[in-house]
Amino acid sequence: MKLLVFLFLITLFISYTTSASTFKHPLDPLTPSELKLVRSTVQKTYKASSPTLTFQYIGLDEPEKALVLSWQSSNAKTKAPPRRALVIARFKNQTLEITVNLSKRSIVSTKVYTGHGFPMTTFDEQDFVVELLFKYTPFIESVHKRGLNISHVVCSVSSVGWYGEIKSKRTLKLQCFYSQGSSNLFARPLEGITVVADLDQRKIVEYFDRANIPVPKAEGTEFVASKQKPPFGPTLTGAAFVQPNGPGFKIDGHSISWANWEFHVGYDIRAGPMISLASIYDLQQQRYRRVLYRGYISEFFVPYMDPTANWYFKTFLDSGEFGFGQSMVSLDPLADCPANAAFLDAYFAGEDGLPVKIDNAICIFEKYAGDIMWRHTETELIDKEIREVRPDVSLVVRTVSTVGNYDYIIDWEFKPSGSIKMGVGLTGILGIKGTSYTHVDQIKEDVFGTLLADNTIGVHHDHYLTYHLDLDIDGEANSFMKTNLESVRVTDDNSPRKSYWTVVRETAKTEGDARIKLGLKASELAIVNPNKKTKAGNKMGYRLFPGTVAHPLLLSDDYPQIRGAFINYNVFVTPYNKSEKWAGGLYADQSRGEDTLAVWSLRNRSIENKDIVLWHTVGIHHVPCQEDYPIMPTLSGGFEIRPTNFFEINPVLKAKTPKPVRLPKCNSQP
Repeated sequence: MKLLVFLFLITLFISYTTSASTFKHPLDPLTPSELKLVRSTVQKTYKASSPTLTFQYIGLDEPEKALVLSWQSSNAKTKAPPRRALVIARFKNQTLEITVNLSKRSIVSTKVYTGHGFPMTTFDEQDFVVELLFKYTPFIESVHKRGLNISHVVCSVSSVGWYGEIKSKRTLKLQCFYSQGSSNLFARPLEGITVVADLDQRKIVEYFDRANIPVPKAEGTEFVASKQKPPFGPTLTGAAFVQPNGPGFKIDGHSISWANWEFHVGYDIRAGPMISLASIYDLQQQRYRRVLYRGYISEFFVPYMDPTANWYFKTFLDSGEFGFGQSMVSLDPLADCPANAAFLDAYFAGEDGLPVKIDNAICIFEKYAGDIMWRHTETELIDKEIREVRPDVSLVVRTVSTVGNYDYIIDWEFKPSGSIKMGVGLTGILGIKGTSYTHVDQIKEDVFGTLLADNTIGVHHDHYLTYHLDLDIDGEANSFMKTNLESVRVTDDNSPRKSYWTVVRETAKTEGDARIKLGLKASELAIVNPNKKTKAGNKMGYRLFPGTVAHPLLLSDDYPQIRGAFINYNVFVTPYNKSEKWAGGLYADQSRGEDTLAVWSLRNRSIENKDIVLWHTVGIHHVPCQEDYPIMPTLSGGFEIRPTNFFEINPVLKAKTPKPVRLPKCNSQP
């Protein structure tokens, strides 16, 4: 029992460290009071009640980078840059871009957006149009025709995409599921029913019931633990991570310090977690050196591969259409995050502009899973053997976003060696299509997926996460270097070898030079600082270590791929531009591919020895299998950025081995 008391005291300590804050950081997310101030300031000018005026997005209007860096270099002694908010609102069927000065409580600028595409949808308007369906007579008749009880029907929204329409209205499509007998409603679709709702008119404008496909059975779909029946397994043993002296990290507001790292954790309703000003302490230089100015997931493209009438439109831009930050969920202590985790809450503005709180939205914890930082056993010495091992401990910042049927686990992992690992875990429920088939032998045509159970097809699809990484390798002026590995034939008759490979380094001059399809050529990719070199003369840099890589398989003239052209390459490099944040465009809903990373890059701007941004897409082609059903074990992917000639020597050579902790024996028996 002593151990339980000890863990409780650590929890109290962590709660205290997360609540303390001595200053306001210029990149802190907007607070609840600031969101209310934005709301009241806008409503003074646009005096109309909801739903005439709706807030689609309220986020921090980031200060100019030079101002933030100047503030940081002064150790917060100078006044922080002015706080401003960017508002995207709908007013009288128009999209407004409004900038609000929070300190002056006034509107700085207003612009009416007249281009293609619409802002992200809010939870409030999604819920509103879903409720309309249950008063809609044709839908009620369709449910009764299937012999179903409408009280067990649950409906969800889907974006509509763009398929060549000259004009488009702001709409969503609705599809429904049956929840009787199982919590797993996404596994029981009412296939054949599709509804179109107009978000501005707030009414149903189209209705289709194309086929009466059997609803998949509830049996075998339940995932709630309390509803499971024997036999059970596998049996998992418990594990504990104990820190006798409390956590090894400190939280001051949204600023984190741990081991040799300092960084800032922010939040945005669209992007979710945002990591900024990540710097690592160099023992040789006795100073912190910046690695990452700003990093976040810019867009998440999920196209499904079923071109039929009820499915063709499911080609989601999850961040721009639904908000990856808005979709973040509260994390479950001891399950989503370990016992030694600290938590941060997040706030976003609802449709009415009022703050909505996500409790425990972000968790931060030290991770040790028996990994090795470095080791060596020396057996060549004459009179002794030397074995040196250093255990690896890292710091993880974790969030989970649930967008419809899928749950996405997003990790930013900082390692003492200087590496930053970006991880994504895919879990939740597959996109399920109802079918009349119960065995693969019955199938004679392409069903665009895998038959997983009776009347149940898991539809083929892709996941593409595009990261925005504004790397500042020990300064803003950087270059993108390709180290190509090339085969060389040996012509020296004195060697029995016939070949070897060597490196040919190439510095990208323009954006066109930096567009890369990974896996087609043996090479190493790095962002380097050409103005700083090691004592040995090497350019200091950080190398990209790709993990899960996929290339698009949709044709380039297919409408979803026109919108998603920012995934045509796994790597883009662009000059820093504050306005170029969203790879799929600022207005992603029903966008036409006119304002994307792929389009910006066509300017072919100079990127040599400039303040540049690395964009990297993590891609996964997903062919569902029966092990993914009824709920999917986490499928992990990601990548790493790792020092390459950034330090003079191994930065963790002198890392000390943590002292072992002997746990007290707890016995519940008297």
